[in-house]
Amino acid sequence: MINFDKKVILASASPRRQELIKTIFDSVEILPADCDETLPDGIGAREAVEYLSKIKNKASAKLTGKENLIISADTVVAVDDEILGKPVDKEDARRMISLLSGKVHQVYTGVTLSLDGKTKTFSEKTDVEFFDLTEGEIEEYINSKEPYDKAGAYGIQGKAGLLVKKINGDYYNVVGFPIARLKREIEEFIK
Repeated sequence: MINFDKKVILASASPRRQELIKTIFDSVEILPADCDETLPDGIGAREAVEYLSKIKNKASAKLTGKENLIISADTVVAVDDEILGKPVDKEDARRMISLLSGKVHQVYTGVTLSLDGKTKTFSEKTDVEFFDLTEGEIEEYINSKEPYDKAGAYGIQGKAGLLVKKINGDYYNVVGFPIARLKREIEEFIK
């Protein structure tokens, strides 16, 4: 746990991030950022998550003030140079899970920290490999409620864990925060 005498604000609606941040701070205020998340054309996955975490941070700072520690993040799944956001419907979820089947893909999480007018942004990448999935496995998964609020149409911490052959990198990054690195980045940032 980090002892910090100012208010800590998590600019995220993600229940997974809200749970993970409690491993670092006892008390966190949740204030999801409301901003336009349209990406510039031609942006890569790592740049996308860093860009989105920055605009979320700025939106939250306007509401809360710069004297608070604001933590914002964004996660994307990328496969074959395509960024997969949250699926818009069942067909989109099917398309995404089918794309990931039998392949290694990347999960990027970008994080921005701000305090007293200073900001720091970083990102983490984890490689995830799915098994070759049958149509039945894909249908079973997309018929669950799980895929529809998650980048790449899956949450590794839930039923999709059964689709994963292996990962290379930080498991928690795939969940929503590279939590061990985040703690160290925050400690360095608030010094």
